[in-house]
Amino acid sequence: MAGRIAIQGYQGCFHEQAARLFYGDAISIVECDTFPDLYKAMEEGRADAAVMAIENTVSGGLLHNFELLRTRGVPVKGELYIRIEQNLMALPGQRLEDIHEVRTHYMAIGQTRPWFEQNAPWIRLTESEDTAKSAAQVAREGLTGVGAVASELAARLYGLEILAPGIETYKQNFTRFLLLDNNLTVPKERIDKAVLCFTLPHKPGSLAQILTILSFYDMNLTRIQSLPIPGRQWQYFFYADIKFSSYERYQQALQAVRPLIEDLQILGEYQASL
Repeated sequence: MAGRIAIQGYQGCFHEQAARLFYGDAISIVECDTFPDLYKAMEEGRADAAVMAIENTVSGGLLHNFELLRTRGVPVKGELYIRIEQNLMALPGQRLEDIHEVRTHYMAIGQTRPWFEQNAPWIRLTESEDTAKSAAQVAREGLTGVGAVASELAARLYGLEILAPGIETYKQNFTRFLLLDNNLTVPKERIDKAVLCFTLPHKPGSLAQILTILSFYDMNLTRIQSLPIPGRQWQYFFYADIKFSSYERYQQALQAVRPLIEDLQILGEYQASL
């Protein structure tokens, strides 16, 4: 198992939570500012593997990350779904009425704004680079009157007190994370999910034909995403997640669709988390 795991964000963020759930607590975390930096860390030998968010049940897919999967060549070897619970935290001993500003990532602001409007309308919400980084700043700089919205892990890591737990609007708010790992081997008998990228001839019914064949071979299409092909007018890359109970049937399905498509990339084969 990998020892150095690259994450987008800072220690205490949900990416770290996903990394530790999959690889265990013995890992070391390599912080990266951006998602492309995850791949750079692996290419430079600073990280053995990476964890990357790919979609969220509230905000949808992270489209640029699909392109990274296609172009950067590190296979998907696993996935995790984590419920995103946002918590209001501050230095120990402070009360809610002492807080006049809260710093957090813009997505966390969007997920929690109704709570602040109803329970603490005097608090100014300020966008920051990362949820966990906001918590770290409050702790390291000793900022009284300033809170952060971040994970419970961040509160424990930076010694902050949670003033209000679970303030996100939608409780069924999950993020799906992918495990990118060149070194991890998934036994064939455990593989029941794959992520594919393919292109199709620009003619009527081409996508419907592919989906019909996948259905015939008992492939369960759990997600499909299209992104434009640069320089090719009105043509698209299709990214598809499929689940199956038989690896043999999956291989047969791939053989059946190959003559009908212009390109096929298998971006990962792994054991599904759900």
